[in-house]
Parts: sequence; structure tokens; C-alpha cells
Amino acid sequence: MEKKKEFMYHGMTLETLQKLDVREFAKHVRSRQRRTILRNFQKIEDFLSRANQKTNKGKRIKTHHRDIIVVPGMIGMQIHIYNGHSFIPVSVTGEMLGHTFGEFAPTRARIKHGSAGVGATKGSKHKSKK
Repeated sequence: MEKKKEFMYHGMTLETLQKLDVREFAKHVRSRQRRTILRNFQKIEDFLSRANQKTNKGKRIKTHHRDIIVVPGMIGMQIHIYNGHSFIPVSVTGEMLGHTFGEFAPTRARIKHGSAGVGATKGSKHKSKK
């Protein structure tokens, strides 16, 4: 039997990460994310408190804030992130730590090209149009 590998983030287990304050967690991420967290820690803490209140009431957590960095207190939450058109449900996992919400709710849909119409290419120029 294989043993399930325990999740580690920069040498720390998930339990130790969840005990950390938002500003303490900032010391364990890369410089760009650290600067963003330290500048916006109040915004992140407000989001966490509102999210915990909503989950206690059984409501969905919806947000337009695509620039918030994922911190350990958000792991396990189901967050609906606005992509400019609709709210995309995202389950926060440990691998998302240090990334922004906007990375998980793309604003542009994938393009699915169909076949070219008659006359659209040089090869179809001489086909009958019937």
C-alpha cells in the first residue's frame, strides 16, 4: 500500500500554516505575493471574516475581488469569483496558496473554431455553392 503524501508548502504542513496570521504567512511566499499581502492584509482579513460569517449562515461566498492572494485560512472554502460575466465556483486547495483569485476564474472563454465556410479559403473557392 502506498502512503498518501502529506501536503507541504515551503517545508510547512497545512496545520502549521493555518495557525499563522496573514502577515506571518507573507514571510513564506515569494516577493511579489509578499508585497501584495502586506499592502492589502486588511482587505484579506476582512474577506476572511465575512467568508466565515457567510459559511456559518450557509450562504455562498461571492466576490468581485480578483486580486486577493489565497492564504491558508481560505483552504477548504467554496468561493464564487466574478469573471466579468458570471460567478465561477472555485474550491480552494493547498496548491493555490500564494496565487490570486483571478487566476482561477478566466475572463475570456476558450475559442472553438468550426470548419471554414464556402468561399472562406482558396481551396473552397471553386466548389459549387449548391
